[in-house]
Amino acid sequence: MSTRSKLPAFAVSLVVLAALGLGGCNFGDAKSQAAAPPPPTVIASQPIVKTITEWDAYTGRFAAVESVEVRARVSGYLTDIHFKDGQLVKKGDLLFTIDRRPFALAVSSAEADLKVAEAALNFARQELKRAAALVTSQNVPERIYEERESGVRQAEARVLASRAALDRAKLDLEFTEVRAPVSGRIDRHTVSVGNLIAGGETDATLLTSIVSLDPIHVVFDVDQNAYLRYVRAAQAGTRPSSRDNASPVRIGLPDDSGFPHAGALDFLSNQIDRASATIRARAVVDNKDLLFTPGLFARVQLLGRGSYDAVMIPDEAVTVDQASRVVFVVKDGKAELRNVKLGPMVDGLRVVREGLSAEDVVVTSGLQRIRGGQQVVVDARDTNGVVKTARVSPEENTR
Repeated sequence: MSTRSKLPAFAVSLVVLAALGLGGCNFGDAKSQAAAPPPPTVIASQPIVKTITEWDAYTGRFAAVESVEVRARVSGYLTDIHFKDGQLVKKGDLLFTIDRRPFALAVSSAEADLKVAEAALNFARQELKRAAALVTSQNVPERIYEERESGVRQAEARVLASRAALDRAKLDLEFTEVRAPVSGRIDRHTVSVGNLIAGGETDATLLTSIVSLDPIHVVFDVDQNAYLRYVRAAQAGTRPSSRDNASPVRIGLPDDSGFPHAGALDFLSNQIDRASATIRARAVVDNKDLLFTPGLFARVQLLGRGSYDAVMIPDEAVTVDQASRVVFVVKDGKAELRNVKLGPMVDGLRVVREGLSAEDVVVTSGLQRIRGGQQVVVDARDTNGVVKTARVSPEENTR
């Protein structure tokens, strides 16, 4: 027999022996089965029920209570500037001086005109007195008396006109000293000494501007949904009306932690802006230390809701399921998905308006490892992370 004829028979023998060896293995042995994974462990706790006051957050900007553009009332050459750019000024402080000489001459001329008019009046009264005596004796016609009486009235009118001209000239002379109309911080001067400036009611030259600082306003816009909520709360008696009461306002600057400054609402617009669907609100704030400056941004909190008992949980306990906000609640040892309606953050906790009660046990950590309806092991802790109970076994969770 050749070598080629022996190889197939030898290969067949190996196949048969292999089949017999495999047939002796036990695939049904329990040790070969994959062990079921243990239930995931989560940290859970009951919500905190606490009496709180809600504050709604807005972005505002400081604005001066009084803002004045300083302009000249008379025309002339600027002769003096009596302030430093950017300094604080008080109402009535002298700021600019316009050349007084032409206006002083106008006052002298008006005084002279008044004296002439007064002398003419005295003469007219004397003539009237003489005519009255002659009319009684019928030595002059009554027409002469009437003419002299009219002359007196005309002289009196000229005196009044001269006095008005003199008062006007004195007023123009006073206007050559431009004084601060309000107290506050002054801007830079826009015209230098030696320039001819225009005065009057129209096209008057802008000299500088002043903004008041204490008190100061903070202005912000409230969206129409929040406005409606405030109105309905006022009607229900759970929040004071912002129109009839000085609602408290808390303010924080960009570099502040929290809202350390306080103010009070003093104005609410009478209509909703059609373009932005917001209503303009304004609060007044004390600024004795001059920390706030007009134009500065601020974080503003307005009283949103009166005091009430709120259900609160850590914000990390909330997750998103499509468009809904949900939390996991442990019930009968299983994770149950619960839709919730959320409120603002207060003292580091999230307010839950609807969907939870104080008795529910809410998963606060380990949410990524569980799904709705899954058996879980609870490591119960309070919201500060302090262990309240020992680890619970799956059997105890299902009791």
